[in-house]
Amino acid sequence: MEEFRIRPGSFPRLALAFAGPLLLFFLVCLLLGAILTGSTAGGVLLGLLAAGALVGVLVVKHRRLVSGTVVRFSDAGVELNDARGFLVRLRWADITRVGVVETRSADPRRIGRVGGLRVRAQPLRATGLIGWGTRRTPERLPGWMRARLAAVPVDPASGRPEVAIPLGELDPLWERGPMGAWIRRYRPDLMGP
Repeated sequence: MEEFRIRPGSFPRLALAFAGPLLLFFLVCLLLGAILTGSTAGGVLLGLLAAGALVGVLVVKHRRLVSGTVVRFSDAGVELNDARGFLVRLRWADITRVGVVETRSADPRRIGRVGGLRVRAQPLRATGLIGWGTRRTPERLPGWMRARLAAVPVDPASGRPEVAIPLGELDPLWERGPMGAWIRRYRPDLMGP
């Protein structure tokens, strides 16, 4: 068995996914701050402080995710266990493809004024393993995430849901490293020439 963790320096990718909502939040706080303080400079300061506080929350959540997320490769298959309480298992024989995996950290609905500026947090996209596996979810899940998971395809033969393990979130160059070597050993048909 071999374990892999998220590489340091991955926070900018997460922050970029939240750039739209952070910008909207900054603008709203800037306007409210300018009204409350009666000055543009006061509005900018309050907007920066409020947006900075949200970035701080993202930093804390990212650190927790980095320290608590592990992918394990073994003779049986691949397993992802993350800090939020998700556990995903894929046996080697049940992996159907290597493809793009979308990871959503926030509600995909747009926020903002109808007919005006509307933004949403973007999903993180990375390559990874996709197939028919098992998934354990945390007890407390937002409704949008529960609905999204309930809508995934299910293998008619086994009844298992389609699950994904985003290896590119741990290492963007995973295909050329030790994770790629595991896949080439057990499922060379999934890797290109």
